[in-house]
Amino acid sequence: MFHSLFLLLFWCPFMSPTSKQSNHPSAALSFDDPSAFRVKSFSELLRALGVFCFCSFPMLVNNCGKLMSISRTLLGRRGLSLLLRPTVYAQFVAGESESEIAQAMRKMSSLGLRAMLAVPIEEDLGESTGEQRYDNNMRTMLECVRISHSNTWSKDPMMQLKLTALLSPELCVKLTTLIAKQPYDLTMVVRAMDGEAICFPGLDEHERAHFLCALRRLNTIAEASVNKVRVLVDAEYTYMNPALSLVTMAMMKKFNRDDAWIWNTYQCYLKESKSLVLEALRLSQDEGFCLGVKLVRGAYMDKERTLAEKEGRPDPVHTSWEDTNESYNACLNIMLDAISQTPERYRIIVASHNEESIRLAGTRIAELGIDKDGGAVCFGQLLGMCDHVSLTLAKEGYAIYKSVPYGSVEDTVPYLVRRAQENRTVLQGIRKERDLLKQEFYRRLWRSS
Repeated sequence: MFHSLFLLLFWCPFMSPTSKQSNHPSAALSFDDPSAFRVKSFSELLRALGVFCFCSFPMLVNNCGKLMSISRTLLGRRGLSLLLRPTVYAQFVAGESESEIAQAMRKMSSLGLRAMLAVPIEEDLGESTGEQRYDNNMRTMLECVRISHSNTWSKDPMMQLKLTALLSPELCVKLTTLIAKQPYDLTMVVRAMDGEAICFPGLDEHERAHFLCALRRLNTIAEASVNKVRVLVDAEYTYMNPALSLVTMAMMKKFNRDDAWIWNTYQCYLKESKSLVLEALRLSQDEGFCLGVKLVRGAYMDKERTLAEKEGRPDPVHTSWEDTNESYNACLNIMLDAISQTPERYRIIVASHNEESIRLAGTRIAELGIDKDGGAVCFGQLLGMCDHVSLTLAKEGYAIYKSVPYGSVEDTVPYLVRRAQENRTVLQGIRKERDLLKQEFYRRLWRSS
């Protein structure tokens, strides 16, 4: 394996061994030091370099699903597992068994990193599989709560939740349409979570029954996680996000009375993101619940634009990367200002690989006098990526989480493929991290020669 990774490493285009220093607002948040990788073993360095070189080629990333399918046909499931387990899987997945997960998490904890476990299950339109599958997914989520809470390797543990693992995407789309005409009252949704047989306007008998079952599943997960694990609900596509936000806000209304245990995600590549964050703040104040915000740039840009063009709608995504950055930083500042005034009512995770936004957050945290590790503000990146940023933040005393998928190779590979295709701009922008890894790799070679 390492022979092939070694060849791939030197096949990749060589870059200058030093990166140009920029003027940072805080010297403490300079992410240009390759010594951050000295905690990695030599084999971990090689693996990361090989995987990142692979991810640097757009053609390979764009067609990784097809490549996986061809490999499965040629090698069989067992052969594909043997190929992926020591490479891509080991780079981005914590493991399959609880002992493997615990081992990976203990190592993260020793480096000052925290875990945000992610169960790799979700559905899109046309993939709905029935109540039994959703019930099985609920049990898997409850197991995630248990694993997150029962181990000592994570302070203030978090987990990610895809609502479409528990609620059909088709119903989310219909609810989104209904909400646009007549918004549902949060209290009505909360009453349904409590077991009342509520009649939701616009839904037929079968849809109402499924919605009630889904809300009770979510209620079970929330009850299990309160005072134990913070549940971060992922945003998905614009054609279902209003329904997802409705359900998430209802969960917040019920369970976030004294602290933010349920969080919502806001995608700043959407033109409406700033107004959505402001509306969430207003709603939390009016309804008297604590607000948890996961702030991301977004991952579904191409599909959103294609769908909008197909349906003759305006493009919901910002037209430029600069506009997206401005949107992200504006939402970040809104939340940091709110936290500085009432830190016990608001929380945010700056879920970003963008160094400038992270530096901005660090600068504003200092300016506003917000505690680096007080719980109100934390940072997040993906497991296996952006470690030079994560490790630097941890070293400087910030709370930093890694999004950690876990499960079998067969269960996690489709998830990884989807994430790779949705986040390919991130994957193709890992040149700096690859160069820092190379610098550490060469340092060790020279030291041993």
